[in-house]
Amino acid sequence: MKKVPYRNQFSKVFVFSLVVSLLFSVSLSAQDAAAESADVSVESAEAAPTDGDPAAGKALFNQNCAACHALNRKMTGPALANVESRLAEEEGLDREWLYAWIKNSPGMIKSGDAYAVRIYNEYNQAAMTAFPTLTNEDIDNILAYTAAPPPAPTAPAAGEAAAVTAGAASGGISNEMILGALALVFALLVVMLFLVNNTLRRIAEANGISIEKERAEKRVPIWKAFAQNQFLVLVTVIFLLLGSAYFAYGWMMQIGVDQGYAPIQPIHYSHKIHAGDNKIECKYCHSSARVSKHSGIPSLNVCMNCHKSIYEYKGNPEGPSAEDLANGYTNEFYTKEIKKLYKAVGWDEENQKYTGESQPVEWVRIHNLPDFAYFNHSQHVSVAGVECQTCHGPVEEMEIMYQYSPLTMGWCINCHRETNVKVEGNEYYEKIHAELSKKYGVENLTAAQMGGLECGKCHY
Repeated sequence: MKKVPYRNQFSKVFVFSLVVSLLFSVSLSAQDAAAESADVSVESAEAAPTDGDPAAGKALFNQNCAACHALNRKMTGPALANVESRLAEEEGLDREWLYAWIKNSPGMIKSGDAYAVRIYNEYNQAAMTAFPTLTNEDIDNILAYTAAPPPAPTAPAAGEAAAVTAGAASGGISNEMILGALALVFALLVVMLFLVNNTLRRIAEANGISIEKERAEKRVPIWKAFAQNQFLVLVTVIFLLLGSAYFAYGWMMQIGVDQGYAPIQPIHYSHKIHAGDNKIECKYCHSSARVSKHSGIPSLNVCMNCHKSIYEYKGNPEGPSAEDLANGYTNEFYTKEIKKLYKAVGWDEENQKYTGESQPVEWVRIHNLPDFAYFNHSQHVSVAGVECQTCHGPVEEMEIMYQYSPLTMGWCINCHRETNVKVEGNEYYEKIHAELSKKYGVENLTAAQMGGLECGKCHY
């Protein structure tokens, strides 16, 4: 038997790959340890002693002050970052003055306190709410929060996409390193398989075993065999004609159906944030749905009820999802959309007042029924008690609003056939419900049994 060369290459390759893996794991462990020590140093640096509890102060600030004040910008009231030190240096006012002002600002204005009157007139005589229930300790905590340095940013201000990259790098391991290691392992496996194949061939040749490729027998091409079978050709033609007719009918039945239509609006409005994360009720913005045929487009002053104070989007505590980052939905993106709202209504952020220079927002309509179809929102929302999601789908999960239901005649008729009318506590339905219940022999009546399939209900 012939001697097979390269017999010991398996062990060499295995030892080499093991050494590479050990070196890679050691480097990762060192980077993780460095990252942990850096995190500990940052936490120790942030834990600076203050007069009061900044964490408790933040909760009190958000609960009592955030509606009118921010730390670093003017709102309904002045900015409150380092307010105690600023008042002490500029006005000579101490903490006792702040206790009195926060607990009873109207009283201090009436007493003629010079700075109280000045700040009252400077901010359009918008009186600050008195907080007599706040203790001195509560106020100390709030002042500690306003004096605390801002937390160190975890990412560059370029956006959350950069934050993810910086976070991966600061964590001690990068995606490039992982991909490089995987590519190296894959290359080693390929080399090993090549060596195994080469060695097995040498063993076979040494034992006198010949390896030859089987020659494929000449056969009739399948297309020629198919063409020669008339029965198969006839069945295939019939099948193609029936299939084409089916798909053509289905396509024509979709004409005028805009299910899934999701136009781009001039101002990006996220129902997922407003109705989902913030739990804002649909009828707060679409208030006319209760009493009118149309649900209506909210006027921009409804938006400004909240966005006078919400001037930037700070996101969820857990941060944006990978899907949001992939679509560009960062905190900066949403904040820019708020600025578009300010431009449309003519809101001056700096002076906290309207300029009178407003611009119309050309919203793109999403749901649109034919002119010959009548639909009344109030009849369904107020009388029937139908939830908005029944027709519009899970709005609280939609980043971009789209037409969820087909809104076809058949879809409406099916709903009338399957939906029971809610008659509890509704005197309008008591008599007609009693008579129709006897007629149909049922306890619950559907909208169809109440006349919901009559042509005049929807067409006039």
